Amino acid sequence: MSIKRLSNPMAAVWAGKEVFTMNFIQCVQAAKDFWRPNRYRLKEYVIKDGKKHPFAVICPGGAYSMVCGFIEGMPYAKKLNEMGLSAFVVYYRCKKKALYPAPQDDLARAIHEIMARGDEWNLDLEHYSVWGSSAGGHLAASFGTNNMGYEKYHLPKPGALVLTYPVITMGELTHAGTCRNLLGEEPTKEMIEFASIEKNVTPDYPDTFIWCGDADRTVLSENSHMLAEQLEVNNIRHQFLVYPGVDHGVGLGTGLACEEWIEEAVRFWLIL
Repeated sequence: MSIKRLSNPMAAVWAGKEVFTMNFIQCVQAAKDFWRPNRYRLKEYVIKDGKKHPFAVICPGGAYSMVCGFIEGMPYAKKLNEMGLSAFVVYYRCKKKALYPAPQDDLARAIHEIMARGDEWNLDLEHYSVWGSSAGGHLAASFGTNNMGYEKYHLPKPGALVLTYPVITMGELTHAGTCRNLLGEEPTKEMIEFASIEKNVTPDYPDTFIWCGDADRTVLSENSHMLAEQLEVNNIRHQFLVYPGVDHGVGLGTGLACEEWIEEAVRFWLIL
């Protein structure tokens, strides 16, 4: 058996005679995320040059069973810093503490905290976005709805949502682990509909950038398609990209067809 190191550090799965794995540093970072205390935490990546900067609030994925900041948090934040943007990574409650509305409450808590410290951190409070990957994509997408999002928490509407291979539905095409951790073992039909983003898009939903890969073997790409369809129906400004040959959990996607997705997302968000 040989070991093949890929740009997808989440794909630690058997594939024939090969096993896709992570490098040593990624393994250490992943272990830290896995064993991190299961409570709210906000990690700031603030540009300290005395000027005001737009900012992104980032929700890593992990099926609501962990928060994978090592691949879908810190790397995004550092990339955004390089582009002149401040960023924050939200470590929200997961595992047995993930039952709705705990993750949504944690995201709202993070944004309230950021807004309260806007002057201290030199933030442009009128230009912020919420980013999420996989289950974190569901969390970020829920922030745009009336029943789970910014209006419920008395927060300003974000300039954009940026959703990376997101879980969208809690219905038939959901990711089972994500749904189970958020809604429990036997959610009611009403709760499934309540937490399915595609069922709750309204004309005041935020501008949205979505992307996924056509080779995603973890979260069906139909999730992204059904959200894009509802954004179109409701005349929401959006951009939807599907990258060929890209699987799930690729983070920055270095060396893959999607490797410029962050640049595309920032252009969409700030209308550059």
